[in-house]
Amino acid sequence: MSYRIPSPPPSLEELAKRQQNVVTASQLRARGVPARIITEHCRRGGPWRRMLPRVYLLQAGEPTPEQRMWAALLYAAQNGREEGRREGAVITGTAALALYGFTVVPRLPAVTGVDVLVPRQRRLKDVGEVRIRRTERELVARSVHGLACAPVARAVADALVEWTAAESSGGSAPVREVLREAVALPGNHCTVRELVVELTDSGLTGEPGVRAALDELIAAERDLALEQVGRLVEEWLLPTPLSAPELRMRGGTYIAVPDLYWPERGVAVEVDPELRCVSEGEAAWVRGGQHRMEYLGIRVVYVCAARLAADPDAVGGELREAYRTGGTDVVELLVV
Repeated sequence: MSYRIPSPPPSLEELAKRQQNVVTASQLRARGVPARIITEHCRRGGPWRRMLPRVYLLQAGEPTPEQRMWAALLYAAQNGREEGRREGAVITGTAALALYGFTVVPRLPAVTGVDVLVPRQRRLKDVGEVRIRRTERELVARSVHGLACAPVARAVADALVEWTAAESSGGSAPVREVLREAVALPGNHCTVRELVVELTDSGLTGEPGVRAALDELIAAERDLALEQVGRLVEEWLLPTPLSAPELRMRGGTYIAVPDLYWPERGVAVEVDPELRCVSEGEAAWVRGGQHRMEYLGIRVVYVCAARLAADPDAVGGELREAYRTGGTDVVELLVV
């Protein structure tokens, strides 16, 4: 049996280089630096300075914007364990968007507040420019310039929470711009689906401005996916389906409005239907229509935009097979 010998912790010099000269008191103590030395070095005119409680800058002079971010993250992540690990804290909101390179937010030097997301049970207070934000969900971190940041969709949601509050006080927020940039920046920062989830969880879809901007984004995403499906229909030599027809029973009872429909075969296509379901009311309405179509024998093909982009041939094959086999015992419907 072999045993893995743990590697020694990095030296103070290595750690300082990794964290841009920002370290915690526990990190200094772990490397043999006593409290009195820390105090002496942080006196006026000394070579170090205290940035936040138990967080120090190992240099004189003003910290850089990146060093301020490191200080905020290390302050929020201190848990008393060796190395003052950064587990359990991520930068979010406007500061995270600035780190990601969003052009609709101020550049990093102009960011005056740093929101840091931590587990709800953490006992921390806001201090200086650091604002503590708590969550009951498991934290997910993305490394941006070595700093732990919330995923783009979560950072956008947290920024919008603050912006909408400021907007109610007479300010203005670039809601449309930040949502568009979130899905359009190089590297495909996040998907529309991820934004829908985060904005819904944050209660932001009830804000008229956010909802309107999200509806525009969803409509554009669905239009693009429907164009791709249309091209597949042509490539696989399928007849042209009806686009968004209203289906009703002969007596006039409403059934559904599928994205595409082949009445001669009783086959409907729904492209990312959950992207229409931002509110619970709409979700129930869309799901109800899908269930009614299936109950009446219509074959419903559900197309995911992500799979459509990754494997269009597989989706095309599914559409052709669905058209070939058709629905089962489809009742006669009115197509409006």
